[in-house]
Amino acid sequence: MALDIRRFIQRFVEEAADQLPRLREGINALEQGYADREQINELFRAAHTLKGSSRMLKLTPITALAHSTEELLSALRDDTIAITPEIISLLNQAVDDLTDFVSQLAEGATGEELSAVDERLCSALENAAHGQTQPSLPVSAAPPTQSSLAKSSTATSSTAISSTATSSPPSALASESELRLSDTVRVRLDRLDDVIRLMGEVLSGHHHLHSLVDQARELCATLPIEQQVPFHAFNRELKDSVLTQDSLMSDLHDRALQMRMLPLSVVFDPLAKMSRELAQSLGKQVDCRVRGSEIELDRQMIDRLSDPLIHLLRNALDHGVETPLERQAAGKPLRGQLKIEAWQDAGWVVVEMHDDGAGIALDAVRQKALAKQLITEEQLNALSEQETLELIFLPGFSTKSMITDFSGRGVGMDVVKRTVVDELNGDLQLACERGRGTRFTMRLPLSLAMMRVLLVSVGGMKLGVTAPYVSELVECSAESLIEAAGQRTLILRNEFVPVVSLAHLLELPASSATDTTLLLVVHQRHQKLALIIDSLIDERDMVIKPLPTHLRHLPLVSGMVSMGRNTLVSLLHVPALLELTRRTAQRPGAERKAATIAQRILVVDDSLNTREIEKDVLEAWGYHVTLAENGRDGLAKALAEPFDAVLTDVEMPVMDGFALTARLRENEVYRHRPIIIITSREKEADRRRGIEVGADAYIVKGSFDQNNLVETLQALLG
Repeated sequence: MALDIRRFIQRFVEEAADQLPRLREGINALEQGYADREQINELFRAAHTLKGSSRMLKLTPITALAHSTEELLSALRDDTIAITPEIISLLNQAVDDLTDFVSQLAEGATGEELSAVDERLCSALENAAHGQTQPSLPVSAAPPTQSSLAKSSTATSSTAISSTATSSPPSALASESELRLSDTVRVRLDRLDDVIRLMGEVLSGHHHLHSLVDQARELCATLPIEQQVPFHAFNRELKDSVLTQDSLMSDLHDRALQMRMLPLSVVFDPLAKMSRELAQSLGKQVDCRVRGSEIELDRQMIDRLSDPLIHLLRNALDHGVETPLERQAAGKPLRGQLKIEAWQDAGWVVVEMHDDGAGIALDAVRQKALAKQLITEEQLNALSEQETLELIFLPGFSTKSMITDFSGRGVGMDVVKRTVVDELNGDLQLACERGRGTRFTMRLPLSLAMMRVLLVSVGGMKLGVTAPYVSELVECSAESLIEAAGQRTLILRNEFVPVVSLAHLLELPASSATDTTLLLVVHQRHQKLALIIDSLIDERDMVIKPLPTHLRHLPLVSGMVSMGRNTLVSLLHVPALLELTRRTAQRPGAERKAATIAQRILVVDDSLNTREIEKDVLEAWGYHVTLAENGRDGLAKALAEPFDAVLTDVEMPVMDGFALTARLRENEVYRHRPIIIITSREKEADRRRGIEVGADAYIVKGSFDQNNLVETLQALLG
């Protein structure tokens, strides 16, 4: 089926209407001297996005001008040139011309019908990027007319309620009968958003009626007996009415939200075509397979998902998939395979992009991170392999040695992470196997308009946490928490989970001590954190409100919800909370005890929290620790270089701890070296099996004591 290119040009117009104001604002900040490094990064990303999207649609004049603008912004970002009035003038002229091109598209022009790009302006931009200034150029194109701007505004702020909606209004001469035959209507997106927002407000206000029903029941109990019967009837009628309205309003709100839902085919369809064209320009052969394009997401999600997918696609084709000669030398089929899949998982939509290319070279990542001064050597040595891989998400990071039209500028992957995690409240996971490919997995909520929210009380304040970040609620006694590496820790089944006071993190008044502690366990990817809270207030679906402009600098708050009667509750941004905890966690480095010899220990556990806690405990006693995330990873590392001892969990994917211990005992190097099993399995049968496969010690996590671990290790190592 042929692609309707007009539909994608319309989407480009809408995307450009978002990026061009960012460019305007950023250039104004540059001119006023207010721009910081992050704002220059934002400018650069906006130009880069326009270039990539226009290239896909063969909008050659826009691609050329955006590329030249990107060159100049790249030089500003790298501090190779200084900001001057001439540079500001060139950037303003570039944005003027880009705006004119977009206005032409909004008026119905095709890529072939666009005006020619101003070659003098492109040359001036690129010369300025290399420090060669020249007098400002005259404006090469007339500014957009009032009518063209109006058309562009209308095009970018409207949405079709039906997939069969036409792109132009009916003729003024159309008969009344013809108009009645139309089963579609175009509605401005902002008007539809207003309706949904107002309905959300009604839902939030209506929830207050439930508390009135409860108050009426309590009041009834205080009345004399003779008055209770009629009042009880009134209370029952009120309750039935509230429940009926609940159902009707929820159904109405759901149907309104469905009007904003669009299939993923809107962003998936052009990716296969784009992959073929990019692969051909790179001298590569790639088959792109798309599945799950019928899955629907909120229009707001669809709009923001386009950029991350394009960046991941370009990354896979340029960095991942090899040339035919390289694939032949590696024993692979000449044609690379790229898979883009989506499926629904409860309240989430999972989008995955997987290539069968060369994977990510860890050594190259380490070298580039040090060369770019993105991290210190000491910090780098402390990272696990997975954390090292995730350095590619830092702004300015690229393993390419040469800058090309496609990559090497260090933009793209930071956009992916920022969009998925911060803007879309999703989760991003990276998995890589050297020589066999790379997999990016995004877990996204169906909609940002309404989400399940847990409302909690902390230090006298009500706060909310969106359900996708919540793992569970745990009530325990203070004595059941252990001390590990200077950190209170909860042993949750087969995992060590750090415990922190949410009131302390937010600098709120601490509540009075009680016999039990209520913990809200939150998570992001493999990391968990147990937050001490005062109480759970409620759990329900709520309309998410974005933060007003003057509050968007608050990193720990992602949005707000209304609880009726003009009461607003802040939503905690869990990824920022986890990052704050990592930065403020007490490390035992100052109390480090020197071991006689810096012996090397391999820690194998599929829980990130458990690995990190055991690492902190051992490093506090002077041991050098290497981490592995499962049995197969641990076996590979143990065979690659010798370790003085191995600590392993039992319950792990791919290869469990029993199998790992048995395999290590078959190797001459580890035939007599200490192997300690640390697990939540308490049964005697498991202990016997651990001894049978060759473990020297068996420690149960439920009775974990860091001093016992160190003493056991010291005894075994002599």
